Amino acid sequence: MDFIRVRASSDGAETISWWTGDVYGWQHDDGPHHLFGFEGVNVARAVEVEGGWQLLTREAAAYLDPRSREIIDTWDNPITGESVEVQHVFNDPVNQRFGGYPVPTTRLGDQVVFNADIRLSYPSPLKVADYPRNSAGDTYRALELFQFFVQAKELDSGMPDVPAVFSWCRVSPWLPWMAMGQREGGLVYHCRGHKTSEVPERLRAHVGERFLHAPTEWTAPNMTSWTAFADKVGR
Repeated sequence: MDFIRVRASSDGAETISWWTGDVYGWQHDDGPHHLFGFEGVNVARAVEVEGGWQLLTREAAAYLDPRSREIIDTWDNPITGESVEVQHVFNDPVNQRFGGYPVPTTRLGDQVVFNADIRLSYPSPLKVADYPRNSAGDTYRALELFQFFVQAKELDSGMPDVPAVFSWCRVSPWLPWMAMGQREGGLVYHCRGHKTSEVPERLRAHVGERFLHAPTEWTAPNMTSWTAFADKVGR
């Protein structure tokens, strides 16, 4: 599967993807507000199994001051006026299965673009009745929009690990730690990154050694910012 070579490596080797970008918040007749910078890393290992592939990953990311780009631990919410503790991203695992259908592609000159639009709708781990300040609703709804750009000649080379740059956009509810409850509106993440062998030193120090290496076997369930918050407050 070509996409496995783009997203990870078909020979089972670890690959690192680094990204940077920004997070915006909006409400009806208000915003969008530039709330955060965002920088992170995903480490992945692809394993071929019957019927397809398992993508074994973990990822970590930091919320940044939108102007200084420094990692922040507290945040003054410009919408509510409340100061809250920032819960950075430490998601372990973030595993996926691939197989049965190809990822859509578009040829743009000497580039090939792999497009993955992921529509999410499932019961939220944070029920409004239990977490009225932290849950936007009993159903989690979001869009995760990925585009991976590769050189056609490198894709055609047959190499197991194809160099790639990518873009990522997420449209999601307010984060639980923002304490926005059921306030209308939400967040838009807009990031870009690439596969790399180097992680910036500041991010390496922030995420720790575990999040610089991919899992070696499948585990479940996946971790998200919502399940991590539930675990932290003791669901």
